[in-house]
Amino acid sequence: MRRHLITSLFALVLALPALAAGKTVSDAQGRQLVVPDSPRRIVALSELDLDAALALGIKPVGATLGRGQGGMPRYLGQASAGIAPVGQFASPVLDKVLALQPDLILAGGLPDPQLLAQLEKIAPVAISYQLGEDWQTALQRIGTLTGRSAQAQLALASYQQQATALRQRLGKAAGARVSVVRWNPQGPAYMLRDAFASRVLADVGLQRPAGQDQPGIAHSPPLSMESLQRIDGDWLFIGTLAASGPASDALAAAQQNPAFRQLAAVRQGHMAAVDGSLWTSLGGPLAARALLAELEQHLLAGNAKPRS
Repeated sequence: MRRHLITSLFALVLALPALAAGKTVSDAQGRQLVVPDSPRRIVALSELDLDAALALGIKPVGATLGRGQGGMPRYLGQASAGIAPVGQFASPVLDKVLALQPDLILAGGLPDPQLLAQLEKIAPVAISYQLGEDWQTALQRIGTLTGRSAQAQLALASYQQQATALRQRLGKAAGARVSVVRWNPQGPAYMLRDAFASRVLADVGLQRPAGQDQPGIAHSPPLSMESLQRIDGDWLFIGTLAASGPASDALAAAQQNPAFRQLAAVRQGHMAAVDGSLWTSLGGPLAARALLAELEQHLLAGNAKPRS
């Protein structure tokens, strides 16, 4: 009987999954947690987490959808193919997360203690950034959390090299006042000074129009068509989060409005319709480099045209 019990226990131990080697790290809130040295099954609960993981050579097994979208952030294209959706932005579905058997959950700036406690029953949960923190600091922390610090430094160096090169080539566009606008069904809202795109613009020496140079990481309240002059600038980049739908329809209608056509940026051919999931959301190194590439395409061409 005793020999049979020992044999059964030994078989049970062999059947258990091997425990991965771990390390103790601090997340963005200073919480201490043990994470695998090289996590293989990551779930990303924010656009920044997803972007950063992909840039570090990690394909998460799951991620929340891009805000205001029915899929992953569309600027990622095929890079996000095959990643299982686990719910809307900031609202992960616990059953979907559990089914993926993650070994690390990157929770972005998730502020809900109750949700965090539930997620911690599934896998180690790391708050990867503080709200308002720049994406470069967040990337370095995500590099530490995932055991990819060297790759994070390479990604930062690549971005900085691209930003410096563009800054040196801007020519007559140097110091231009660039307006970045998210068009909503209710109307346009401009991005504030500390938003993701605003910080990328600052890295290449571009400015925001005086009326938009306000502190904040998000965007203004929607403006009426009577206040349309507030979105004007030397250059105007307008995006919607989803490629189609009410916001896209509202933007198309606005472009036929005489007040819109009288904006200086529009009259000069300095308006471009862009991907709002890239320009008006929170991205990481992939988004930052893509945004630089679009700036170069439009500003150095000297004539930005709306995209169909």
